[in-house]
Amino acid sequence: MRLPALIAIAALAGTLVAAPAAAATSLAQLATAKGVDIGVALDPNRLGEAAYKTIADTEFNLVVPENAMKWDATEPTQGQFTFTAGDTVAAYAAQTGKELYGHTLVWHSQLPNWVSGLDATALRTAMLNHVTTVATHFKGKVGSWDVVNEAFSDNGDGSRRSSVFQTKLGDGYIADAFRAARAADPGAKLCINDYSIENIGAKSTAIYNLVRDFKAQGVPIDCVGFQAHLILGQVPGDMRANLQRFADLGVDVRVTELDIRMATPPDATKLAQQASDYRAVVTNCLAVTRCQGVTVWGVTDKYSWIPGVFPGQGAALLWDDNYAAKPAYQAVAEALGGTTTPPAPAGCEVTYSVASQWNNGFTAAITITNTGSTAWSGWTLGFAFAAGQTVGQAWNATSTQSGSAVTLRNASYNATVAPGGAVSLGFNGTHTGSNPAPAAFTANGTACA
Repeated sequence: MRLPALIAIAALAGTLVAAPAAAATSLAQLATAKGVDIGVALDPNRLGEAAYKTIADTEFNLVVPENAMKWDATEPTQGQFTFTAGDTVAAYAAQTGKELYGHTLVWHSQLPNWVSGLDATALRTAMLNHVTTVATHFKGKVGSWDVVNEAFSDNGDGSRRSSVFQTKLGDGYIADAFRAARAADPGAKLCINDYSIENIGAKSTAIYNLVRDFKAQGVPIDCVGFQAHLILGQVPGDMRANLQRFADLGVDVRVTELDIRMATPPDATKLAQQASDYRAVVTNCLAVTRCQGVTVWGVTDKYSWIPGVFPGQGAALLWDDNYAAKPAYQAVAEALGGTTTPPAPAGCEVTYSVASQWNNGFTAAITITNTGSTAWSGWTLGFAFAAGQTVGQAWNATSTQSGSAVTLRNASYNATVAPGGAVSLGFNGTHTGSNPAPAAFTANGTACA
């Protein structure tokens, strides 16, 4: 501990060594108490990264394989199936007591080239064989399947997508896929999944009509997935009503791939709006009895698909690139009826002192020590000033402040901190006569322990 070395200046400076964090409720616990899912798209290749695994372990009660069960991953060569990555996700779900959501059996994208080269008869046989083989392999492990994904056009007029399946097999391929999935795994719920259908419009109405017709015709369908890849500030005002009209058809509904992107870099205003948007989506789901829950499409912005597809956009998830929980995390927790403290990716110790003080200014010195067993690939230090102090110029860190809340992030040259290693930083600030030390610190979103 470093407190004794600083006692001499404690009266002037205020010195704090953060205490261990108390046990806190997770998003998973809050969602389970509500009887709903809070899920995450999981990349099994990231489970070796301690921060990633800690969040996945703790914060979610459902996992969906991000890519591990798609056609290119499971049948890259016709008739030759491989389930290694999918089995890893299934095993992880079983070991951690999470529901497993299957994604996806029939989709026009991430499709091996050999599929598109088949004629209609061969394509239908291949599609039914793929659905049957994959669903049978995971029978008893997957609770629900996205049987058909993104079958409707991007143009939003309610027309079918001109995929290889639609072009060669016609409208009936969707019903055929659902019937094959039901035969392969009668215990799994079968869903159709799509994006830009969160509002009441031509595209969502086309899917509504499909579901209505399937129910009338006896085609097995149990649920509709609303992907919700949303843009900041654009949660549809009629989202709740739209979810409800599908539920009134006698199917479950769920938000399946939620992320809310913004123009980067993020700032306090954008993050506050994002928090409001996440809160709205979760609240809309909870207001509909048949809404099964909300799944976010990834753990951390560090690995989000958004920047690669939408240049200049990103920061769409609940944790930032450095695994710091964003305001949206707390908004989701509050929408689920509680408050939480997100897990720390590694232990830390913080010392804070006022090195000098004058009139209405002061200089603060901070040392952060990584007391965990895993190296940090980046760090974010958070604290709040209680007496209206403001942060000015910082060194060895970049600083932002929103009201009393201060965030200091690593520079490009000091992001990596080995176990037992430390980084020193500081800033000049202003005060109005009173300058108490912050009462607590968080590292990467969680109280230091």
